Amino acid sequence: MANLFSGLDQFGLGNLSDINVYDEKEKEDVKKAASEDKPSFCEEDIIFDKTYSCPVCDKEFKSKMVKSGKIKLLSLDMDLRPRYQFADPLKYDAIVCPHCGFAALSRFFTYVTAMQAELIRKSISASFRGLKPASEVFSYDDAIARHKLALINAIVKKSKISERAYTCLKTAWVIRGKAENLPSDSPDYKNQIKELEREEIDFIAKAYDGFEEAFIKETFPMCGMDENTITLLVAELARKIGKFDEAGRWISKVLIARDANERIKAKAREIKELIKANK
Repeated sequence: MANLFSGLDQFGLGNLSDINVYDEKEKEDVKKAASEDKPSFCEEDIIFDKTYSCPVCDKEFKSKMVKSGKIKLLSLDMDLRPRYQFADPLKYDAIVCPHCGFAALSRFFTYVTAMQAELIRKSISASFRGLKPASEVFSYDDAIARHKLALINAIVKKSKISERAYTCLKTAWVIRGKAENLPSDSPDYKNQIKELEREEIDFIAKAYDGFEEAFIKETFPMCGMDENTITLLVAELARKIGKFDEAGRWISKVLIARDANERIKAKAREIKELIKANK
């Protein structure tokens, strides 16, 4: 398996790298409505700088975030990755302190014990070179690097297994976003897509391993998800990495769960059909 942390050398941490019916008037109305439904969009307009206090070095800094309610959720991938209209807020979820190198997903950023902070200072901060100047909008490469830095921090601070698994999952989602938005005229496009797909699957596999272990060792809710949602997610991650028997066992748990709502069960039936098709 390839190195999951390629690209972290930029932070000075290379040592840690071991988704004719209308008449003319109606046609004009349709055109007008369509133009109104598709306003000009600029990603900079939905971004703002939020101030954070680093729980490791106690210094304040600003990190770019997406304004709440500014973009519309369109759908969910089978592994629950959200798809939004116009922009991808997932790029902004990994928060990085530019002073000491502590990084985490927004959900986990403020929760650091004294012992964890000391581990980060010794293994991360001592080698951290700082962040390169960020543009107003994060590129997918910026986002991937920041997510990988969040994962290496989670490992160093010995976080919950579920935090590491969730960070792997969200890194996979950002990599998928890069592949989906890579211009088709990019140099060596096919090979770039192939490499991104391979890297995504590597992170999906790590997410599966982590959630499977966390399911046994940790309590619910987990990363904001209840037991049925996590079970559904693990089933889909298993399917994505070709573990079809395991995927089938996990999905069966959802289908027989008395407390699973119909939305979850409908998603479970979709995954069950995909498992059958893959076998």
